[in-house]
Amino acid sequence: MFRDPWRETLRDLGGVLGRDLSAYRAPLRAALAQGGVVGAARGDARVVRGVGGTPPGGMFELASVSKPFTAALAGVLADRGALDWHAPLAALGGPLRGVPRHVTAWTLATHTAGVPLHPARVGVTTFTHFHDPYGPMSPGAVVLSVRRWARPGARFQYSNLGVGLLGLAAARAAGEAFSADGYARALRREVTGPLGLNVTARAPADVVRPGVGLLTGGQVTGFGPLVGAGGLFGAADDLLNFGAAQLTGRLGGAWRDARRVPGLPPGIAGVAPGWFARGALPGGVRWHDGVARGTRTGLGVQLDRGAVVVVLARGGVPLLGPRDAVPALLRALLDP
Repeated sequence: MFRDPWRETLRDLGGVLGRDLSAYRAPLRAALAQGGVVGAARGDARVVRGVGGTPPGGMFELASVSKPFTAALAGVLADRGALDWHAPLAALGGPLRGVPRHVTAWTLATHTAGVPLHPARVGVTTFTHFHDPYGPMSPGAVVLSVRRWARPGARFQYSNLGVGLLGLAAARAAGEAFSADGYARALRREVTGPLGLNVTARAPADVVRPGVGLLTGGQVTGFGPLVGAGGLFGAADDLLNFGAAQLTGRLGGAWRDARRVPGLPPGIAGVAPGWFARGALPGGVRWHDGVARGTRTGLGVQLDRGAVVVVLARGGVPLLGPRDAVPALLRALLDP
């Protein structure tokens, strides 16, 4: 008889999660149509499976699943007193002077600082620097863009620009340079190093190359000074270990503090620093997904059951067919 890798993968995931997942073959295939990795962990049980010829330990660009790492860095610094979640970011001084007073680490981490999705110049650099649209920016230009466009109001407005600035500000609070390299050093010293995670801000030589897509070209996506918003790289085991560390409280408790704010899109019950929330708060699910030029990613944590799920998929958002395949798979695996 022929082996069915989809059915076997669901069986293995269900064994860890304690659920019959056999009905979710279609969401699994939709999410990993070009190959990828899926994994789950609960307690001491863990499984990581590669499909479509993708090695289970393959390093992927994490896209916006980088945002929970940046929020975790801010949380570690806040617990130590080096950063105040709710103080004006301008209080950090230096290049952050002049940032509007309503812009805080908390409002940036929860997308409530009234900062647009991208700097205005990305309308041009998306075409001139397709695989690195933020690359032409300097850290100072990031600050200037936030100073110009941030609007108070505490409404949800998803923003790469905002979380990118949070990463730079966290680097300064950690005593590092106000730069992408400074952010990378702070993240390594404060978060990924202590947890033993092989998560990096530079594409490793053996990175899993993006899948086929319009204009993809097999290149990874650069984030320039906004690396904290989407520029990290890691493997499935790294993300499972990160989620487990969140559950045990090793990275503080702010990520559990999900709040309902105006402007949340359908399917999101609340927003916490670095995470979206779904289900009955304060429990339920914390999750984040990401989209790079040729990669889609997802990480979810079920608080009440202590389960962590990761999806790393080759292939960008399709022009035709389901565009939310990775979040849909996360929902299928994590929702009771």
